[in-house]
This record gives sequence, structure tokens and C-alpha cells, in this order.
Amino acid sequence: MRLKNKVAIVVGGGQSPGETMGNGRATAITFARHGAKVVSVDRDLASAEDTAAMIRDEGGQAMALAADVKDEAAVKAAVDECLGQHGRLDILHNNVGISIAGNDAEITEITVEAFDHCVAVNLRGMVLTCKHALPSMREQGSGAIINISSLAAWSVYPLVAYKTTKAAVVAMTEQLAIMNASYGIRANVILPGLMDTPMAVDTRAKTLGKSRADVAAMRDAQVPLGKKMGTAWDVANAALFLASDEAGFITGVSLPVDGGSSVRVG
Repeated sequence: MRLKNKVAIVVGGGQSPGETMGNGRATAITFARHGAKVVSVDRDLASAEDTAAMIRDEGGQAMALAADVKDEAAVKAAVDECLGQHGRLDILHNNVGISIAGNDAEITEITVEAFDHCVAVNLRGMVLTCKHALPSMREQGSGAIINISSLAAWSVYPLVAYKTTKAAVVAMTEQLAIMNASYGIRANVILPGLMDTPMAVDTRAKTLGKSRADVAAMRDAQVPLGKKMGTAWDVANAALFLASDEAGFITGVSLPVDGGSSVRVG
């Protein structure tokens, strides 16, 4: 098992309603299948508990905690509860983000409230989880942080708050990597491309007033590899590698999981 006896917090371990698996839930399940003791954290405790129950049903170890990443006290309490239960923290996986659901918009249309809300969730939330996870990782002299950004950080994306915050997550991860390398802590960031997840497809379909099938078909057509979106399991498998000792000499890396969408030729 690639993560045997490691303790992993998955922030965003629940998921929004939809027909498919979300990135956070898939990652939590994948970590557990490889031996990790998983702490599923989400603002929706019932959804976090659903993830933990799925893990336990497969014979894995998991607990669920409620925390809104906009609330520093709640974030600290979740990390403290993990440390109280397990005595250590080996992996922090940050998988929280909003765009359309947070009223993101083109720059001439966005409100201050919507922009600040996206920043608080997509960027400040990751800063807070790292702030409270790092002391124990530094003390034990090891740890792996995996942040979820988006290919939107590198590509054309019309909504300003998501694009800006996800680009900032890449910069923050690079800073985390270099500032914590001497402590034996690694930090890497995954940039998912067009994925078939509830947030990406179901929420978008509902917001735009389109059918799920129409939104999925439009997104599938844009993917170079097989004209088919990726799934949450693709992101989860990338996160598994970065969390494992196999990636022990990898830090500060931005890894696209995008079916070739970021490839530029000529």
C-alpha cells in the first residue's frame, strides 16, 4: 500500500450534488484504498460523512469533520481534531473551489462581494489550512501538501475571480514548496482540465439552464485525448502519486491532468 498508516486530511471531502464523483471524494477514497487514515473535511458534514462511510464500507479508516474554509477557527479546530485523534498529519489535500456557483463573472460585471467570496474560498481557505497544518508537519520533519488549482490558471477563462484565484494557488504552492523544503515537506499543485464532476458539469448545467447532456457534450468535444472529459479518479490518481513516497523528490511542481488541453505545438 502506497500510503500505509499515513494520516491524510482531505479538505472538500464531500461534494456538491450530481451524477458523478467529485474530485475530493474520489481522492479520499483512493487515499484510503492505499492505506491512509483519512479525515474527510467539508462545510457539509453530511456529505463529508457520506465519503467517510464509503471508505469504512470498504474496510478503510475514515472520520468526518465539518469546517468552512472561510472560518479560520473552524479550520484550526479540524486540524487539531485530526492531530488529537491520530497524533500526526502526513498529507494535506486541498480541494475546495467555486466559480459560477459563487457568482463569478467577467471583469466588468463582477461584484466586489462575489470576487471577495471566491478569494475567501479558493485562495484564502488554502492559506488557512496550510497555516494550521504546517506546524505539526514541520515538527515531525515530513509532509506532503497537494493543492487543486485548475487549467484555468494557464488558459483562457472568461470569469475573473476563478482564473485569478487558481493562478494564485499555483504561486502559493511554489512558495510553500521552497519555504518548507528544509523541513522535509513537499508541496505540489494539480491543474485539472475539463472534468466530468458535479461542480464542473451539474452545477454549470443548472446555472446556465442547459441539460447535463448538452454541457457534457460541449466539454467532451474540447478535449484532445479521446474527445472525452477526465473523471475525478484521474485527479485522485495524480494526487495519490504526489502524496506517496514515489514522489519523494518532487516539490513545487504544477501537474496538468487535462487530456492534452495544455499542450502547445509550434
